[in-house]
Amino acid sequence: MEFNYYLPTRIVFGRGALEKNAATIALGKRAFIVTGKSSGRVSGALGDAIEALEKCGAEYDVFEGIGNNPELEQCYDAGTAARRFKADFIVGIGGGSPLDASKAVAAFAANDMTPDDIFKNTFENGVLPIFAIPTTSGTGSEVTPWSVMTYHKMRTKRSFGCTLTFPRVALLDPKYTDSLPLDVTRSTSMDAFEHCFESVISKKASPFTDAGNFYALGEFGRLMKQLEDGEVDSLRDMMMLISMIGGTTIAHTGTTLMHAMGYPLTYFHGIPHGTANAMVMPVYMKVVRRFKPERLNAALSALGMSYGELEAYLMRNYPLTVHPDDADVDLWAEQAAVQGATLNTGIPCDKESLKEIFAMLK
Repeated sequence: MEFNYYLPTRIVFGRGALEKNAATIALGKRAFIVTGKSSGRVSGALGDAIEALEKCGAEYDVFEGIGNNPELEQCYDAGTAARRFKADFIVGIGGGSPLDASKAVAAFAANDMTPDDIFKNTFENGVLPIFAIPTTSGTGSEVTPWSVMTYHKMRTKRSFGCTLTFPRVALLDPKYTDSLPLDVTRSTSMDAFEHCFESVISKKASPFTDAGNFYALGEFGRLMKQLEDGEVDSLRDMMMLISMIGGTTIAHTGTTLMHAMGYPLTYFHGIPHGTANAMVMPVYMKVVRRFKPERLNAALSALGMSYGELEAYLMRNYPLTVHPDDADVDLWAEQAAVQGATLNTGIPCDKESLKEIFAMLK
């Protein structure tokens, strides 16, 4: 048995966490804040972060406008702005998109490189330290090195990340998710669940990651009925914990084929990421059952559901609304064949095998 585990992020969790730990935000003297178009303000996280920075005597600038699926070019522009401001640390506030963007901004701010260079994962001048404040419970980006961006050149999403892009501090306050609409809550919650589920399937899974995933899946299984019924107010704290645990595990195992299958639904059809993955999950499970039944059964056992029960839940709440034609199948298989998530799955992942899988969505 061989595995390694590295998590350099300090995690602070709980309601009122920023007010109680304001000094932790001062990773330097000049902060460049990266946040969404409105999520930072609506959640209250942006105001709390600014107050904490002012208490610490740190100067700051705000880049407010990261979209739902951050674009490489926008992250490059924000990184250039951070360099002009002479930022010495980054504060990422928001859901997965602003947090992912903050990692790209931290890299671009410290290095004079082209946008495409970021995918080389080589940063001569390092990366600015990142303070991450999530306002959704989905990606777990606050505790991973991964940053996923819209990459128009390939007409899909593409990720980068290395040990340098782990946030220095992750501050998780569930109150910042209290204002989330139901549809966003349900989609992001599925993303958190999917991370834990896929991490069990990943060929990089270890006893260490299994321990976290099995706990998180068990807790998620107990709240699925409330999530389906829309009774989410009492779930906020646990969902943020599940999301964070899923982040710590995919930081080591990566995601799998399900993510690569969901990307086209998001890129070409605008379906939110967690929902897109849920739509393709029944087909994903069918493939995994063929090649890795033991790992699939381990994930289902931890969740407390049978294969049929989970399949019915997904089809009832997240029915597939996009059906690819032959040209789509060919393109999506070509894109997926080079995705790291696909390679993590431990199943045949050549283009022809993937075409057979994507054809099951027709």
